[in-house]
Amino acid sequence: MSRIGKSPIAIPAGVTVTINGDTVAVKGKLGELTQEITDGIVIKEEEGVIVLERPSESKSHKAKHGLYRSLINNMIEGVSKGWTKELELVGVGYRASNQGNVLDLAVGFSHNIILDIAPEVKVETVSDKGKNPIVKLTSFDKQLVGQVAAKIRSFRAPEPYKGKGIKFVGEELRRKAGKSA
Repeated sequence: MSRIGKSPIAIPAGVTVTINGDTVAVKGKLGELTQEITDGIVIKEEEGVIVLERPSESKSHKAKHGLYRSLINNMIEGVSKGWTKELELVGVGYRASNQGNVLDLAVGFSHNIILDIAPEVKVETVSDKGKNPIVKLTSFDKQLVGQVAAKIRSFRAPEPYKGKGIKFVGEELRRKAGKSA
């Protein structure tokens, strides 16, 4: 039983949802997103609420029911409020700066890493004295923000002994004890 798929999605003011066959388009003040719905999941819009129904009780239909409900909910929330991910650079000499949508990272390599970021994602770097630099990514597309954040984190993933590397703000790292003397 998909409990996530059964819950209805409320459409906030200022957001328009267009259902055209098996494609859902969501438009709001921050942008526009589309998602194709497959596997026979039926979408209905009733009085400012979206409800998804599955054709059978098979395992595949149950899984897709909850998946598409979550994807549509994330789209609606993204075009109305937006999504933000924050990354923290932990390490001596680790720096981050940006020029528009070009991110420049100094994370302990012999060269800086320069990354061109998609125009849908806004980048902001915060460097306060005595604190670790923070990279803020903001967009209306949750999948794109997560993908860009994962790409940045992959350049220098946090290591388990000292915790140096690029980590998400609030992420708990599994730390290991070093060699015991």
